[in-house]
Amino acid sequence: MCAPLDAHTFRTVDLHCQTCGDAMSPADNLCPRCGTLPGQPAVLPGVSTYAVRGLGAAAAIAVGAATVLYLPSALFSLVGVHIARAAAEQADRDLLMGAAVAEVLLVLPYVIALLVAAVLVIVWTWRARKNIEAFPGAQPPLGPGWAIAGWLVPFANLVVPARVVAGVARNSTWRRSTPVLVGVWWAAWLVFTVGDRIVSRSEEQRYARLTEWPRNDVEFGTYVRYYQDSLGPRLIPVVAVLVAGFSLVVLIRRISAAQQDRIARAVPVWPAHPGWPRPGAVVPAPGAARGHPVPPVTGVPPQVAQDPSVTSPQVPQGSGGTIGA
Repeated sequence: MCAPLDAHTFRTVDLHCQTCGDAMSPADNLCPRCGTLPGQPAVLPGVSTYAVRGLGAAAAIAVGAATVLYLPSALFSLVGVHIARAAAEQADRDLLMGAAVAEVLLVLPYVIALLVAAVLVIVWTWRARKNIEAFPGAQPPLGPGWAIAGWLVPFANLVVPARVVAGVARNSTWRRSTPVLVGVWWAAWLVFTVGDRIVSRSEEQRYARLTEWPRNDVEFGTYVRYYQDSLGPRLIPVVAVLVAGFSLVVLIRRISAAQQDRIARAVPVWPAHPGWPRPGAVVPAPGAARGHPVPPVTGVPPQVAQDPSVTSPQVPQGSGGTIGA
C-alpha cells in the first residue's frame, strides 16, 4: 500500500511544450519558442485532423517533376537554332517542320505534370489548412474553402493562395511572422506565370510572321533569327520557375513534417488514472486545509516518487493520428 502523500513525496518533473516539444520551466508563462500556454494541448480534442506527410511528399515530387519538365520546352531554342541552320544549309523544309513538332511534343509532358501537381498541391493545401483548426491558438487569415477557391477564382488567385499558405506556415511551424520563403515562392511564381505568358504570346506572333514554306537563304535565315531571339526572354521564366519550384517543395516538406509531429504529440503519454495528478499540476499537501502555508509542488504518481526508476510509459516516436477522426 502506498505511503500517504505529503509535500516531500512530490518532486518537480521536466515540463515540455505540447506544441513544439521544447523544455519549459515551471516559471514560464508561455513557451519561449512558440508562445504556447503551459498545459495547452497540441491538438484540440474532438477536432479531426488529416494526414499530410504522404500527400505532401507526392505533391513535392509532382512540383519537382513539373519544374524539370518545363526546362526542355523553354530551352528548346538552343536546339532549334542548330536545326534551323542545318535546314538553311540543306534547304530542307521538313527539318523546320520537325523542329516545330518536337517543340510541341516537349510541352505535353510538362502540361500533364503541371495538372497533376496543381491537383495535389490544392488538396494538400486544403488538408493543411483544415489541420490548423485543430491547433489551439492558431489564427488563420482565411477559411479552408479559400484553400481551393483561391487557386481558381480569377484575380483572387494572384493573392489568396499566398495568404492561405502563409497562415498555414505560421501556425504549423510555430512562427509569429510569415516565413520569408513564402514570399520568395509567391514572388517567383508570379514572375514565372506572367513572364511565361508574355513570352509565349510574343513567340506565337513572331512565328506567325515567318514564311510558312521558305524558298531561299533569306527566308530560311528568318527561322534561325527566330530561335536566336527566343532564348534571351525565356531565361526569365526559367529562373523564376526554378526558384518557385524549389521554394514550394521546401515549404510543403517543412509544413507537412511540422503538422505531423504536432499531431503525433496529441497522443496521451501519461496513463489516465483517476487517482493520479497530471505532470506539472499543483497538488495541495497535507496541512494546506488547516491553513498552514505549503509551497506549490508538482504532482507525480506515488510509485514514481517512491522509486525514481519507475517512469510513465512513452509512446514510440512517430506514432500519432487523427484526433476525433
